[in-house]
Amino acid sequence: MQPVATRSRNKTYYRVLHVPIWIWVFFTLPGGLTADLYAHGFHRRQAMWLALVAAVCIWRGLLGRLPGAEPRPYITHYGLKWPNLAYRVVCYTAAWIAIVVPWTLNLFGLVYAAMGGRWIVTWLYGTPYDLLAVLVVLVAALNRLPRARRSIRYEGEERAWFYVGVWTAVIAQAAGWAAWRLLATPSPWFRLAIFAAVSGAVLAAGIAERLPRTRRVYLRRDGRGLREAAAE
Repeated sequence: MQPVATRSRNKTYYRVLHVPIWIWVFFTLPGGLTADLYAHGFHRRQAMWLALVAAVCIWRGLLGRLPGAEPRPYITHYGLKWPNLAYRVVCYTAAWIAIVVPWTLNLFGLVYAAMGGRWIVTWLYGTPYDLLAVLVVLVAALNRLPRARRSIRYEGEERAWFYVGVWTAVIAQAAGWAAWRLLATPSPWFRLAIFAAVSGAVLAAGIAERLPRTRRVYLRRDGRGLREAAAE
C-alpha cells in the first residue's frame, strides 16, 4: 500500500494555537477542581494549578513536544506502521477524558434531574468522574483508544473520529450551558432535550463528514493504496 502524504510542516500560528488548547485540557483534568471552579469560581487552588499546567505546556510547546506544536508533524503520511510517541499517547488520553467524561456526566446529571428533580452534577465530578477517567486510561492501556494507540497506522480514520468527539462534546455542552444561563428557569426536561438534540445533530454531521477534520481516510484492501487525503 502506498501511504498518503499530509502536510510537511506546521505553520507558526498553528503551533501557537495548539498550546492553549492543551493548557485547557490538562487544567480541567482534575474533576474535583473543575467542579469547584464551576460551583464557586476561580480561587487560589485553580490559579496554582493553572500556572503549573501553563508553564509545562508552554515549555513542551517550545520544545515541539505537544501534538500540533511540532515544527514538523510526526505523522507525515497516513498508513505508516510507525510507533506512536509517548507524549502523544499521554496528551490524547487526557483529551479523550476531557471529551468523554464531562459529556457523559452532564448527560447523566440532566437525566437524573429530569427524572428526580435534583441536580447532582457537582457530586458526579467526584468519584464517578475519577472512575470514568480511569476507564479511559484503561482503554488506552489496552491499545484501544484512537490516537493513543501504540501505532499511528490508522491515524487517517482515528483522527477523524477524535474530532467527531470534540465537536459533539463541545457544541452540546455549550448549548446545555446556554439553555441554563440564557433562558428564564428552563425545566430539566427542556435542558435535557436541548442537550440530546444538539448532541445527536452534531454527531450525525460528524459521522457524515460534514464537519471540519472529520473526513476519514481508510486503508484500502484491494492493493491500490489509500484513498487520497487532502492536508488539513
